[in-house]
Amino acid sequence: MPDSEQLPEGWEKRTSRSTGMSYYLNVYTKESQWDQPTEPAKKTGGGGGASAGSGDAPDEVQCLHLLVKHKGSRRPSSWREANITRTKEEAQLLLEVYRNKIVQQEATFDELARSYSDCSSAKRGGDLGRFGRGQMQAAFEDAAFKLNVGQLSGIVDGDSGLHIILRKA
Repeated sequence: MPDSEQLPEGWEKRTSRSTGMSYYLNVYTKESQWDQPTEPAKKTGGGGGASAGSGDAPDEVQCLHLLVKHKGSRRPSSWREANITRTKEEAQLLLEVYRNKIVQQEATFDELARSYSDCSSAKRGGDLGRFGRGQMQAAFEDAAFKLNVGQLSGIVDGDSGLHIILRKA
């Protein structure tokens, strides 16, 4: 019966990148478990936190991002460079410079993304549009959903490379 994969509402089956094994993700709380769920996913985590308001867990967010790929990225090429040879450390230094320019108001996120992002979203100033849970790589998604509107992330390490993220909505 477990192979039929009729999962209760609110659960997704995922594959662990590190082990290759399947696990199950509660799409509301982002908690995971190895055992196949038998009941619909709970929409709140275990503790019932006192500060849990409606703004804490949006269904969708809208973000801009600036991606700097490195030679260890999943696909080390982009619209800017056919063969990316920089190290991860070099990519991190570049992003630190870009992030500081934004924070110091020496440049806008839009300007830097259009000029330096290795993602095709660069043409839109890094705008990824609205997206929900389960649509982006896990590290990127986790960081994006933790940001408040208008907040700039630190450097986020993902399979595609290193990112900084600005939450728009």
